[in-house]
Amino acid sequence: MPELPEVECLRRSLAPHLAGRRIVGVTVRDGRLREPVREAALAALLPARVAAVERRAKVLLVRLASGAALLVHLGMSGRLLVEPASAPWRPHDRLRLHLEGGDRLVYHDPRRFGRVVALAPGEGHPLLAGLGPEPLGEGFGGAHLARAARGRRRPVKPFLMDGRVVAGVGNIYACEACFAAGIHPAAPAGRLSAARWERLAAALRAVLAESIAAGGTTLRDFADAEGRGGLYQLRTRVYGREGEPCVACGRPIRRLTQSGRSTFYCPRCQRW
Repeated sequence: MPELPEVECLRRSLAPHLAGRRIVGVTVRDGRLREPVREAALAALLPARVAAVERRAKVLLVRLASGAALLVHLGMSGRLLVEPASAPWRPHDRLRLHLEGGDRLVYHDPRRFGRVVALAPGEGHPLLAGLGPEPLGEGFGGAHLARAARGRRRPVKPFLMDGRVVAGVGNIYACEACFAAGIHPAAPAGRLSAARWERLAAALRAVLAESIAAGGTTLRDFADAEGRGGLYQLRTRVYGREGEPCVACGRPIRRLTQSGRSTFYCPRCQRW
């Protein structure tokens, strides 16, 4: 599933194509997504000019000048691509938003776990409810994590992936941040010192920034609005590297399962 860096890369690639332009229509070819597409609700918002393209956690928000918005969640395999009007429908293209001037914004999703939702002015959505601070924003740091972890026995890595604690952190970047901070992913969150939380917060910020600079991670499906894949998968220190030597100490990287997800770590560099 695309995580914060991938959605941020998508946002940055979309903004030059959308900001200030009008969306003049919508065509839904197959609305059977995780949350069924309501074509009439989308059409009711249009035509409308795009005021901004924003991101919250792993959710993309196309803000319209009317105050309404289009919410897009990519699910497991979703993509948003800007294409010329002459481009044909492809298998797994689910809908098109028609842009003034002839281009189209295409939502493509082979596995259909994504969402494209019309939000009226002031309307919320469950994906946006109860989210913690953005890890790259001003409200995030080690002190916030330490307060949220107080009295908690939950292991550190699943704790970081809880969107109520911090928004948008998924499996790849939680693994990488724990490694960069030298913290074992199974350490109880409530037992970490304030200094270790500060180190982990700084590591998480650095890992996310590095991935964004690399265009995100493309393991299978992710691409930005212009079809470019990410390269961060070539830079991971532990994620997906079970049995390979640690880049710091040479010990083999290990894998364990936490909350049904694979966790990768170095048994020497990451301490309890």
